[in-house]
Amino acid sequence: MTNSITQNALRSLLYEVVTEPKPGLVDPGSPGPHPDMDIYTFIDSSISLESYFATAVKIGQTFHSTDLTQMFQQLRQRGITAEKEMFTATHGANTHKGAIFALGIFVCAESYSMTNKTELFLTITKMCKGLVQHDLVQNNELQTAGEQEFVKYKIGGARAQAEQGYPIVREVALPFLKSSTGTVQTRLLDTLMKIATIVVDSNLIKRAGNYDVVKWLHQEATKYLDLGGYAAAAGKKQLQKLSKECLVHNYSLGGCADLLIVTIFVAFERGYI
Repeated sequence: MTNSITQNALRSLLYEVVTEPKPGLVDPGSPGPHPDMDIYTFIDSSISLESYFATAVKIGQTFHSTDLTQMFQQLRQRGITAEKEMFTATHGANTHKGAIFALGIFVCAESYSMTNKTELFLTITKMCKGLVQHDLVQNNELQTAGEQEFVKYKIGGARAQAEQGYPIVREVALPFLKSSTGTVQTRLLDTLMKIATIVVDSNLIKRAGNYDVVKWLHQEATKYLDLGGYAAAAGKKQLQKLSKECLVHNYSLGGCADLLIVTIFVAFERGYI
């Protein structure tokens, strides 16, 4: 029988991808700026990761050392296999590489926290201690967008978020989703755009080829929320405008999507959705 944490991990992946319309992302109505994938690719990818999340749960339940960075290393090794399983399921499309990293951490930390009665975000901080120094300073191979952007722009990206215990999720996205109202679609779209008002999205920077695009996204996402979000006609119009601009410029908001996924996961675990 599937563990409830594993089940909520899979649900969070599926809830994210079926939410529409999402600027710069795949949803049921459009592949957005991702012509090599569609909604079905994401469903196949999500299902392929079930055993990875089940293993992440087991690692969290059975880890007994005081050094939680060792737990992260165990998870990371399994994540390497999970990436291969994802690419096999998607015929080479990178649907969930960022989610394998972020959601894997959350699943493992949630399992450990429930077993050992610790706080989730503090557990994540302990798991990911020294991650930026290890990956981006000492062992930077300049192969990933995150590694390249650390050298060029001095931003830590997904690794810095993890090492800091995901402050965007903890302090902004999760409280916002918890207090939001309306349909699940409206709540998730508004939460995605709330994330987009503050995140430095490495996927977006990579596609744009410059850092200035971050300010543009923050302004556009803030305008959407100021106009009333998805529940308001003006908000819907702003979201359509943003979607068109992402298509024209080939912008992806993959970093925002990963943070939405883990926010949804914690919301499931806490009963906020």
